[in-house]
Amino acid sequence: MLKLSAIKMDKVWGYELWISSTHPNGCQKEFLDFCGGPYPLLVKVIQADQSLSVQVHPDDETAALLEGPGNVGKTECWLVLSAKPGAKLVYGLNGNPSRESVAEAIEKNALDPLLNQVEVRAGDFVFIPSGTVHAIGGGLRLMEVQQSCDITYRLYDWGRPRELHVQKGVASVKNEGLAKIARFPGRFDCQYFSLEEKAVNGEARFANEAPLASSALQNGKENSAKNNPAAVQLVYVLEGEGSVESPASGADKFAAEDIFALAPGEEASFKSQKARVLRVSAN
Repeated sequence: MLKLSAIKMDKVWGYELWISSTHPNGCQKEFLDFCGGPYPLLVKVIQADQSLSVQVHPDDETAALLEGPGNVGKTECWLVLSAKPGAKLVYGLNGNPSRESVAEAIEKNALDPLLNQVEVRAGDFVFIPSGTVHAIGGGLRLMEVQQSCDITYRLYDWGRPRELHVQKGVASVKNEGLAKIARFPGRFDCQYFSLEEKAVNGEARFANEAPLASSALQNGKENSAKNNPAAVQLVYVLEGEGSVESPASGADKFAAEDIFALAPGEEASFKSQKARVLRVSAN
């Protein structure tokens, strides 16, 4: 078990905490060593004091086409940790416009009517398939789970003088697979990741039962994560505080927004009078 330390990324609109990352643009070396190779997911906490740009991320095929072989797309999801009254997100486009209509609206500085703006509150869950036009509004703090990708195409930036990526962005736009924003249902699965919420009222045990790679089976469980990085699981603390113990790693304390990595075959016990945690797995 490994307790991860966040990498802070200051932004013009606030900041990001990369709390679980092996991406070259913000790699936690201890996590990379623990996994023994690139982990397919990237987990962040996003503090938006002002609105982020209106943006889009490519899917796997488009990322490889526009950025070169080896690049992957970015499907992601958000769990709203806190929200000021009236805080909103941009989630997709109204009326399912064509890419040509989106490009024309950007050129005419008339994108606003196409943006589906939704008010959100703490506890809401948002699934964002690659290709979805989106933006995080000011006054929000989110936990984000995504593919390990750092490709962002800005379509509009609220007058800030940052580079836009209209041609690549419009080529990436899709407006499908969107679900109604609602409270997190307790479990979510998609092609790339699975999330499961669990209450800790006294004690909750977690076991990473992901199958070991064949090389790990031959060599025993030692360094099993290094034989199968994608099988590592994460446990993120949504709220509360307490202690956590693993037979392989000993004891530690936890508090809200801490995150722990569990190797395949590893078990951990979380103890608290009242806490909530979120297990994150790569699919």
